Amino acid sequence: MLDPDVRRVLDGASIAHLATVLPDGSPHNVPVFVGTHGDHIVFFTGPGVRKVRNLRRDPRLALSIAPADNPFMPVVIRGRVVEWMEGDAAWEIIDRVAVKYTGQPYSREHERVVAVIEAERQTVGVG
Repeated sequence: MLDPDVRRVLDGASIAHLATVLPDGSPHNVPVFVGTHGDHIVFFTGPGVRKVRNLRRDPRLALSIAPADNPFMPVVIRGRVVEWMEGDAAWEIIDRVAVKYTGQPYSREHERVVAVIEAERQTVGVG
């Protein structure tokens, strides 16, 4: 279950930074738009990009978010991808997340997938 303070940040429009593991064991870190889907965290991306290849090989990840309204109360999440969504169900999530960041649905110009994340550890604040 998502901590209410974590959910508040995830439902806002702060950019998250996603860390995954490269094949050689080194870290890979990229900014992503994030949201919630039930008690899970979601982000969307292209199906063949580095972060997807990393997560399909090793589903462990970390997310860090410095909320725009209070960057001194960061949210850090460790978890794993438990599902990949495609098609209409994915586009519903993609559009909901895109609208919160950009004010409009996401372009259908490129194929996209949604990673569904189960949070295993959630931390709010510096600690």
